[in-house]
Amino acid sequence: MAKANIMVVEDAQIVSLDIQRRLKSLGYEVPATAVSGEEAIEKAGKAHPDLVLMDILLPGIDGIAALGQLRADAATRAIPVIAVTASVMTHDRKKIMAAGFDGYQSKPIKVKELMDAVREMLDRRAGA
Repeated sequence: MAKANIMVVEDAQIVSLDIQRRLKSLGYEVPATAVSGEEAIEKAGKAHPDLVLMDILLPGIDGIAALGQLRADAATRAIPVIAVTASVMTHDRKKIMAAGFDGYQSKPIKVKELMDAVREMLDRRAGA
């Protein structure tokens, strides 16, 4: 069975590369990456990933606005999106989850927690 395709939306190159490396080491494909909300919307529409890991504080439109546009488009509406963010205050998390994200991971990234969340989300999507 083919591993899932995961899109990484992160403007900090070192963080993006680290996440990509860890995903690939577990056999996941990373067919698209983005550094802004606008780029995320465009690339998700073309790549149709199985999951998106999205930073919130991005240049251009932020991750919350990008999620809103993904959810408004029938082609990308069903793609699960996990917020991966340094916005860790309780009110930030509530706002992020209320916006419709499927999951939340704080920065600095706890690798095992992030990879467990990825696996859980993909299992949930597959109906496992």
